[in-house]
Amino acid sequence: MTTKALDSQLNEYWPLLEKEEKQSMLTFMKSILKFKTTAIAQRISIEQYNKEIDEAEARMDTGHFTSLEDAIKQAESW
Repeated sequence: MTTKALDSQLNEYWPLLEKEEKQSMLTFMKSILKFKTTAIAQRISIEQYNKEIDEAEARMDTGHFTSLEDAIKQAESW
């Protein structure tokens, strides 16, 4: 469905909603937009991503990691 068709349907159905329903839908739409803008703001650059991967690999090379078996034991105590 095209954006134009979606907009048309939204415009068609919006007047059929009661005030409380419109408020609920508006709150829902705002929460979606807030999530999207927050997710975009939290993205890191490819350089930062690569740096963090390199640091993690360096920790693993020096033996600073948790094995799967140890992680399972830790999770069982939660």
